[in-house]
Amino acid sequence: MKIIVNGAAGHMGRALCDLIAQGRQGAELAAMVDRCPGEGMLSALADFDGEADCIVDFSHHAATAELTAFAVERDIPLVVATTGQTPEETACIQRAAERVPLFFSANMSLGVAVLASLVKQAAAMFPDADIEIVEQHHNRKLDVPSGTALMLGRAVCEARPDALLRVGRHENGKRDPREIGVHSLRMGNTVGIHEVYINTGTEVLTLRHEAQDRALFAAGALAAAAFLQGKGSGLYNMDDLTRVI
Repeated sequence: MKIIVNGAAGHMGRALCDLIAQGRQGAELAAMVDRCPGEGMLSALADFDGEADCIVDFSHHAATAELTAFAVERDIPLVVATTGQTPEETACIQRAAERVPLFFSANMSLGVAVLASLVKQAAAMFPDADIEIVEQHHNRKLDVPSGTALMLGRAVCEARPDALLRVGRHENGKRDPREIGVHSLRMGNTVGIHEVYINTGTEVLTLRHEAQDRALFAAGALAAAAFLQGKGSGLYNMDDLTRVI
């Protein structure tokens, strides 16, 4: 499995290249691409003219249009491992998935996929409980709230169709019973912590995931690339991956 790593000079891109160098998932490096290229890297996807079995993108959501166009033009499966996409960029992903197999998840951690499943189950089990989501990340993270926090919020909404996601809480007033609060902390070098509180008034269930090393996201993205091999066009996510594990 030959992989193009887009965003290869970043923290996650380097972690992914390290895993590929170790031969994880039987992967080989087809190319490293970054807009600020280092040694042995291309400065643009368009500069690549070889053969590849998948592109894994750890660059920035602003590259989505160019990335998806290249994947479609070259007919290469694509793993989008960035977050913070605008509606227009999300539409690019959806259109590309009509032409190539495309894996898109707000979080590439298998543990977070399990957490989302548990959150959905708990929200259904306690339909009247207050639910709050708190996420913590390092002080350099750009998007607020995290894509993972929104993913967890959507998991609640699947169990509660009338739920209202509220990002932050800035005004006085009584809490709406349908409200699902999402709160963000940015501190130091925190890799990523997501906590979901389910409070019935008589008991509290706390579901928590803590990322201790960014390499876990690279490992998940590589597993996603392996998952796409042999798949038809379509939009895939962690739910699809965990169903086959």
